[in-house]
Amino acid sequence: MLDEAAGEQPIVLAASRICKSFNGVQVLFSVDFELRCGEVHALMGENGAGKSTLIKVLSGFEQPTTGEIRLDGQSVVLPPNGDAERLGIVVIHQEFNLADHLTVSESLFLGREVTRFGILDRRFMRAETRRVLDMLGAHIDVDAMIGSLSVADKQMVEIAKAISRDARVVIMDEPTAVLSAAETASLFAQVRNLKKKGTSFVFVSHKLDEVMAITDRVTVLRDGHWIKTAPTALLDGESIAQLMVGRELASLYPKKCEPDVDADLVLDVRHLSTGYVQDASFDLKRGEVLGFSGIIGSGRTELAEAIAGLRPRLSGMVLINGDEVAGDVAALNRAGLVYMTKDRKGRGLLLGSGMAVNLTLQSLERHVRHGYLDKASETEALKRARRRFDIRVRDDGVPAARMSGGNQQKLLLAKIMETEPRIVIIDEPTRGIDVGTKQQIYHFISALAQEGCSIIVISSEMQEIIGLCTRVAVMREGHIVGMLEGEEISEQEIVRYAAGLKRKAA
Repeated sequence: MLDEAAGEQPIVLAASRICKSFNGVQVLFSVDFELRCGEVHALMGENGAGKSTLIKVLSGFEQPTTGEIRLDGQSVVLPPNGDAERLGIVVIHQEFNLADHLTVSESLFLGREVTRFGILDRRFMRAETRRVLDMLGAHIDVDAMIGSLSVADKQMVEIAKAISRDARVVIMDEPTAVLSAAETASLFAQVRNLKKKGTSFVFVSHKLDEVMAITDRVTVLRDGHWIKTAPTALLDGESIAQLMVGRELASLYPKKCEPDVDADLVLDVRHLSTGYVQDASFDLKRGEVLGFSGIIGSGRTELAEAIAGLRPRLSGMVLINGDEVAGDVAALNRAGLVYMTKDRKGRGLLLGSGMAVNLTLQSLERHVRHGYLDKASETEALKRARRRFDIRVRDDGVPAARMSGGNQQKLLLAKIMETEPRIVIIDEPTRGIDVGTKQQIYHFISALAQEGCSIIVISSEMQEIIGLCTRVAVMREGHIVGMLEGEEISEQEIVRYAAGLKRKAA
């Protein structure tokens, strides 16, 4: 039964007894959901719980197998393919719905272009785009091509596009996954302003602190079933997490495993520069988990990509086990170093292909016999990966695009580990995944370190860095400005270095 103590505001959008099946496989089981006028309603659940399917039903991108959708109390069949925007229902998708060859202003007005005497009024559209971006605190060139933007800037354009449509209902699917703290604060300020004007929000996120900060009510799904709806004020992060996973999360982070004092140096980066990153030097011991922290744009990913051969090095060197290795991906892979991208959908996985193709893509030579792909070897590798990484799908042939975010992340991990590396760089290991899957990945990283693998973790979540890493490098404006150890590893110290208040030689 839905919570009845959420206030007297009228219900704008409601789903009643929604069931949804794909190819005979049921993914939603008689789910109820209500959104009131001027509220922010969180939709929570582990990856695969049915959140994405429910928001597609609520926005017309999928039709329910059974059940009813009501808008302003009237039963409706929502139009497909985004046409529900005409009814005031706008979705900020987790996967960007932008065209790389358009400018920012063209993207905001795509499908609703403004004309003057039959000619596009580009001046007006550019000015309106600038106004909305300024409202969000986004310093993005309105004439920039979408394809040239960073992942974070693309997310801000998606948010601006939705806000500019004067929607009654805004469905936000992981809107802050790639945003900085300042960008998130600007977004939340606009959400609060729009909420006062009667706009309603469905907020899908795995960041429990944000859910507690911005939402009025929380609905939790688990395995396609409705579990609970309650006012946010009556819950806390721990209780939400337990509702999501159906068990206590007594230890989200495993016990840290300090490397031996006399452990070998496996990676030595000396005075590496890429253009933006300048004179970066650090080392990594066998069995160590080294964290890289800093605000978005500090150069963490640029440095990692240069080390891994994905970005040109202008100067400096990378030594693995004492030997210098050229900036070539294949050479670095042969030396035992791999990089796991933070952009699993754009650069990590072939979304239209199945699990086996994705798993062996980076290690094909291990599954080739007499010049041909050994299907039996590939199938056996997939069985091992599914067991090792707990990849939960009903069909081995399912394309990666149809997998939940958590299962996609596990598949990406399995893909890079199939090369049997000894040095692993993991960029944003848990972006956009649920707390239960986060716990699994944290314990997997710890187990790898105990087996002697050396790991670099790049993360925008400070608690993740603090909970996993025995040393933390902090970056600011392309420089490593501090290397923290032991008691120094705290949120306050990381912020001081990231903000430029402190600096010491790494």
